[in-house]
Amino acid sequence: MRTVGRTALALVPLLSAGLALTACTASDRPSTKTNTPSATTTTAAASEAQALPTPSGPPCEPAQYQVTGEAGAKPVITVPTGCKPQDGLVVRDLTEGTGPEIKPGSNAEIHYVLATFRDRKTREASWDRGKPFEVENIGQASVIQGWNEGLIGLKQGGRRLLVVPPEKGYPNGSGSIAKGETLIFVVDAVKVEG
Repeated sequence: MRTVGRTALALVPLLSAGLALTACTASDRPSTKTNTPSATTTTAAASEAQALPTPSGPPCEPAQYQVTGEAGAKPVITVPTGCKPQDGLVVRDLTEGTGPEIKPGSNAEIHYVLATFRDRKTREASWDRGKPFEVENIGQASVIQGWNEGLIGLKQGGRRLLVVPPEKGYPNGSGSIAKGETLIFVVDAVKVEG
């Protein structure tokens, strides 16, 4: 496990404009194009966020995020209770891969599941579409900063937990993801090139 401290986002202008992480769209082939949520969607997400309790307690330990399911099959994420999200990006390998390693500039096919911290809901999964999500030029890819940083070092065949703080995800919210939400991903590196 490693924790990456808070740093300035290289993609803040894009994220602020509502850049949709392709792993967070409901389409058959996720889009990396700018997607500005409608006022109705933004209001609904804000209302939902206000209805949820503010997490409290000590910062969660990485081991408190429970993931079940074998590597190569859709995982289930259990979000901890009685603690609050930690500061910074948390990266924890759940299964060590044996193939090529993702490096800056690599391309990869990634299976993922996304859950949100405050409501402990699974938001979406590439497994449900039946194919992995393709990410090109990791480190500078058109995805959230938490992925650009958190995928580096993952090996093909490996499974990793990423706990992404709001400033490395969607600081202003996106679609049904509320402003200030912590994102929890479990990602599997299906194929790594470069």
